[in-house]
Amino acid sequence: MNELIIELTEINPREFFGLQNSNIQLLKKYFPKLKIVARGSKIKVYGDDDMLKEFDMRLNMLLEHFSKYNKLDENAIERVLTSVSKADYETSPNSGETLVHGVGGKLIKAQTANQRKLVETCKKNDMVFAIGPAGTGKTYTSVALAIKALKEKEVRRIILTRPAVEAGENLGFLPGDLKEKLDPYMQPLYDALRDMIPNEKLDSYIEKGVIQIAPMAFMRGRTLDNAFVILDEAQNTTHAQMKMFLTRMGKNAKFIITGDPGQIDLPRRVTSGLKEALLVLKNTQGIGMIYLDDKDVIRHKLVKKVIAAYKEIEHRNG
Repeated sequence: MNELIIELTEINPREFFGLQNSNIQLLKKYFPKLKIVARGSKIKVYGDDDMLKEFDMRLNMLLEHFSKYNKLDENAIERVLTSVSKADYETSPNSGETLVHGVGGKLIKAQTANQRKLVETCKKNDMVFAIGPAGTGKTYTSVALAIKALKEKEVRRIILTRPAVEAGENLGFLPGDLKEKLDPYMQPLYDALRDMIPNEKLDSYIEKGVIQIAPMAFMRGRTLDNAFVILDEAQNTTHAQMKMFLTRMGKNAKFIITGDPGQIDLPRRVTSGLKEALLVLKNTQGIGMIYLDDKDVIRHKLVKKVIAAYKEIEHRNG
């Protein structure tokens, strides 16, 4: 009797095995001649060599399916185990508007007209500026596009960056080393990633450098090839920072620059690199610019009212 041992990495074994090992029980029904034991993060299988090869192939199909959709249920297992090829059980990548299957199978989609425009503009341009107020989903949609590109092997890595501008706070008074001081600035990016990639896999990606989250200073001197790069909160870049960032673009790279010109935290008399770039590059071929507004706000309904109220007072004072 031959033995096959499969170690599960970058995924949560409990989620893959199912509640009370229900998914493993289903596998046993489809492979009654094999002895299947699931324990910890390992699956041990005993039986005939040909059957083990078939099992290994089907299990890898299931693991690939789980990695893509972050979900495995009875229907999915049945489809995968009885299909001849991927085309038989996977939906077409062009069907619907789902960008990514998030944690627990959550469908991440472009939810508003301007978010859909952002998706379309990104398909046609390698560099895109997504401009809009808080809560319009510009960062979230951009992160989903980056993960989609990574999953579909269009890029090898994702780089997320934002300027660490001290918005009324002083970094020196924050506890910890540089990474710990900067992590609060990067939190919205971590939040979006955790919605779309299971914790084990995300930790592994960050450890291996497949996903890099770093302040802008870390971009200097680098050429960013085969990467999907997002610059978030770009309104807080200076002229020099924005120029440095935009000239990092390497081969097979996608850049999305997001920002809200209405929330600049730079010192007075310092020109926002984002505002300047929008003027300088507005007629440049290959660069797309999308403007989101309060109609795209998908946070709490009060956010829309807050934006409208502030817009009114700023217009009055301006």
